[in-house]
Amino acid sequence: MASSLPLFPSLPNPNKTSNPPSVSSARRSSAVSSSLSGQVFVAAPDDLVSSILSKVKGTDRGVLLSKNGHKEVAEVARKLQNYCVGEPVKCPLIFGEWDVLYCSVPTSPGGGYRSSFGRLFLNAKEMVQVVESPDIVLNKVSFSLLGFLDGEVSLKGKLKAVDEKWIQVIFEPPELKIGSLGLKYGGESEVKLEITYIDDRIRLGMGSKGSLFVFLRRGQ
Repeated sequence: MASSLPLFPSLPNPNKTSNPPSVSSARRSSAVSSSLSGQVFVAAPDDLVSSILSKVKGTDRGVLLSKNGHKEVAEVARKLQNYCVGEPVKCPLIFGEWDVLYCSVPTSPGGGYRSSFGRLFLNAKEMVQVVESPDIVLNKVSFSLLGFLDGEVSLKGKLKAVDEKWIQVIFEPPELKIGSLGLKYGGESEVKLEITYIDDRIRLGMGSKGSLFVFLRRGQ
């Protein structure tokens, strides 16, 4: 996985003004405040969180979105960024299991197989990132090859805080499994990601080359 692919491996080659928040969301944004690792955390209005989720769900992680659709997602992401905790890399909410719902560059997670041609042969079923305390990151892409052969690519990495918002992950060589066969390929890889918003439901990240990611905590 090259550094241009901020979160997941490449498989081997085989502005509208927002409406005023609702009473419930306004209550949540003003009342949901707690101390997390010495920080004050204030959740964004439910309206914004629900808006970005509604725009990215069912889009095959951004593949099916129009250019205007991507712009709408980016606009909501910018608004959510205003509610980001001051030092998100120290926020314990980063830990857990996350589904990748969206990437502004749809071919980033999964590489060439997420291209129009690649998707004819490979269907990505799940893209999951697990962040374990204190500094472990596990990425997994599960897929179906030609509609009948299941496989997955996984990576394990070491997380390091670069500053209060940016993280760096050094990944071991990826492991590919297809059916009963498994192998490791390539070498180590390095990625950097800025955490632009996080709460108990979603996490937003911006890759070093500008790709926007939307994660949803599993079970939500």
